[in-house]
Amino acid sequence: MPKYSFKNDYAEGAHPKIIQALSHGNLEQEDGYGKDNYCQQAANLIRKIIKNSKADIHFVSGGTQANLIVISAILKPYESVIAASTGHIAVHEAGAIEASGHKINIIESKDGKLTPQNIQTVLAQHQDEHMVKPKLVFISNSTEIGSIYSQKELQQLSVYCKKNHLLLYLDGARLASALTSLVNDLSLAQLSKLVDVFYIGGTKNGALLGEAIIINNDRLKENFRFNLKQKGALLAKGRILGLQFLTLFQDNLFFELANHANLMAFKLVKAIRKLGYNFLTEPASNQIFPIFPNKLINKLHQKYEFYVWQKIDQKNSAIRLVTSWATKEEAIDKFINTISL
Repeated sequence: MPKYSFKNDYAEGAHPKIIQALSHGNLEQEDGYGKDNYCQQAANLIRKIIKNSKADIHFVSGGTQANLIVISAILKPYESVIAASTGHIAVHEAGAIEASGHKINIIESKDGKLTPQNIQTVLAQHQDEHMVKPKLVFISNSTEIGSIYSQKELQQLSVYCKKNHLLLYLDGARLASALTSLVNDLSLAQLSKLVDVFYIGGTKNGALLGEAIIINNDRLKENFRFNLKQKGALLAKGRILGLQFLTLFQDNLFFELANHANLMAFKLVKAIRKLGYNFLTEPASNQIFPIFPNKLINKLHQKYEFYVWQKIDQKNSAIRLVTSWATKEEAIDKFINTISL
């Protein structure tokens, strides 16, 4: 019997409604490169939800592609990007940003989030033309370690960035999980007003693939499609992406899928805490990081797939468990039973 995977939230293909929508419109003829009716309808629906009729919206296939295109497009050759040490661009993108010629100024952050105070330390170190010029602040919501930004935290960052002539970009690979978190106090519309650019992740929330880049800052909109084409992101069959986002944002499916993932994660959290185990970071979304004895971890590996995230001491380690829109409650119950024995 194959092991049940808690390694990520994209192990399954796509929600049945996505598959159905793709099949239903399969033989219809549409324009290419994102100019089809599906992309236009999806973009208009997203504009309505974020309450910004002037936002530019572009659909791309994946998160690394979105980050590379946005960052390389809006920075001048001598400008750099500030990110937490756990940020996706700093750890899991094979140097994609550096390969475009832009340095990443890394900040150590215990909870994966950035604050005006630790960004200020970077600005203080870069005072003249002999160093790169920090221009863009990169954040994720939720972060790579499952934490989320509160409305107050994001407002403070937004104000600070504007005051210091910095651009604020939000990686939203798991934005759905952040917005449906039990401790979240941000709406999608509120978040959109506080950042210059962000993207909404579909790949990790029920889509077959796809992310939606939203550009709010008018100064960053010009000729963006040239960057999409140059980086291989302007798909001839862009309809595939538009149709998926149109389906996700109709009838609240986008939020329902993420809510399920969070509920499954917090069922695990409740049981793990009841058994007396602690967490590496405070659980807030569909990524949780319990600290287990290594003996228990070895036992779990016999039935489940997951990542050992960090060594705590000689006898204990933190693991990462990720639930998805398709996680079966039966699998959660079996996992709880295993750690309870």
